[in-house]
Amino acid sequence: MRLRTINQKQYQKRTRQAFTLIELLLVLVILGILAAIVVPKFSGRTEQARQAAAQSQIATLSTALDAFEVDNGYYPKGKNGLTDLVQPPRDSQNWRGPYMKTDVPGDPWGHPYVYECPGKRNPSSYDLYSIGPDGRAGTDDDVTNWQNKK
Repeated sequence: MRLRTINQKQYQKRTRQAFTLIELLLVLVILGILAAIVVPKFSGRTEQARQAAAQSQIATLSTALDAFEVDNGYYPKGKNGLTDLVQPPRDSQNWRGPYMKTDVPGDPWGHPYVYECPGKRNPSSYDLYSIGPDGRAGTDDDVTNWQNKK
């Protein structure tokens, strides 16, 4: 009889150390509620960070384009003009580049930056912009080197 009492107490001890299904479900519900509160706040920050990165890259490219213009007396021409910041163009005699330490980067969404010289928005210089997350030019999510009127 004494053995059964000891075994029964040990069995009760072992079962008491485990979590019940209700306790586990309660923890999962709490974690789900916390995730529902936290995840939307961070997902908006990712897009803001990409927008800020695109603005910063456009500013860097603009500085390099201005340095090119100071040396050569004109901005690179054509849609592929950004490559002139890294490789000397054929017709340039005063090129003192490369004006970028690395190749011309793509935008944070994986698209190339759009460069037009002379620009439609900036006829005396150039237009430089990212087509943004939707991948279409001329929409509200474009990041540009000019002021958008909203």
